[in-house]
Amino acid sequence: MTDDDAAARFTRLDPLTPVDAAELPRLYAYPADLTTCWVRANMIASADGGATVEGRAGGLAGSGDRVLFKVLREIADVVLVGAGTVRTENYSGVQLSVASRQARQARGQAEVPPIAVVTASGALDPTGRLFTRTETPPLVFTTTASFIATRERLHGVADVLDASTADPIAVDPAAVLAELAQRGLYRVLCEGGPMLLGDIVKLGLLDELALTVAPLLVGGGAPRVVTNAPPLTTELRTEQILSDAQGYLYLLYLRYGRGG
Repeated sequence: MTDDDAAARFTRLDPLTPVDAAELPRLYAYPADLTTCWVRANMIASADGGATVEGRAGGLAGSGDRVLFKVLREIADVVLVGAGTVRTENYSGVQLSVASRQARQARGQAEVPPIAVVTASGALDPTGRLFTRTETPPLVFTTTASFIATRERLHGVADVLDASTADPIAVDPAAVLAELAQRGLYRVLCEGGPMLLGDIVKLGLLDELALTVAPLLVGGGAPRVVTNAPPLTTELRTEQILSDAQGYLYLLYLRYGRGG
């Protein structure tokens, strides 16, 4: 063993401490007194790094992951997602229990967080569940080139916004976050997909990653949780590790330089 090898330090993560689901909102609480957006991504991957099964992230989920998914939505101000994920996963508006709504009200939040969709083309079906099974009209962020047509198509069912800056055919994630912050929606939960998350990471806008690792091997050409970004290294600090009876791991990472 070399001197470098001997200098390595490891930590054994037991004895195990049970965590009740009621503790999850505290364990995943956003930083207090935010005045700008804090972007947390919630993603799932297989043990071999695949982000989907047969094109859907939902194929990787277990019962514990579904519980955490609901909790992370409950404590967020807004759920940010790409249009491709909306279509593939057949999104509706956020559905919350009476207890979750009361908890949000006690924290000074709206009863139900809106869905914010990023779409360059604006090609969203106004009869889809996102618009018909929701209590809060979604926010749709599109491009200068698509803005007028999208606003006409989604008139009365969504708040459509132009989020282009230098490039009229691209949505600028920084402009999206600026608009969310102006609305007081600081606790941002990004649910992907991998292309949107890649754009956010590329611009250095990701603060935190909640990554579920499913005890599955999927093989094939499944995408990773971050795509559509040039090769880059973003250093993360492990903040928390949970597991469940099915063998799922729930990893919480902070980007270096960000404080909790």
